Amino acid sequence: MDAIVLLKDDHKTVEQLFKKFEKAGDNALKTKRKLVDQIIEELTVHAYIEEQLFYPAAREAAPDTKDHILESVEEHHVVVWMLSELSGMDPSDERFDAKVTVLMENVRHHVEEEEKDWFPDVRKAMGRKALQELGERMAAAKSKAPKDPLANMSAKQ
Repeated sequence: MDAIVLLKDDHKTVEQLFKKFEKAGDNALKTKRKLVDQIIEELTVHAYIEEQLFYPAAREAAPDTKDHILESVEEHHVVVWMLSELSGMDPSDERFDAKVTVLMENVRHHVEEEEKDWFPDVRKAMGRKALQELGERMAAAKSKAPKDPLANMSAKQ
């Protein structure tokens, strides 16, 4: 699978979880907890494969994306800390929904920048074959990804 297609598929999966969360009622605490746990896992794995494989390859192939990549790592930093806070937060906490809303806003901004601003440059610079090979490595790395958001590289920066 093409690396960018894989990342966009991850983006779609997370967006579907966000929409389900937004549709869950105020009293759907168990549903919200379950959805947030899925969001935490999806975003933790996604950040891992981007930071470990995609960003270094993109930066090497398309040096002009350096600033975008550095900004993306900083966005990951904010997101993984929010994920870690949400993992231990009770859905009945008055700040739970607000924290999830801010998380969704951050992630949606991040996705839009990646997909519109610099994925096209990476696709052009890397070409089909390299993106296919990278995508295969990224798919394989998902099983090795940490489950704890703070284990990601961006949490420590």
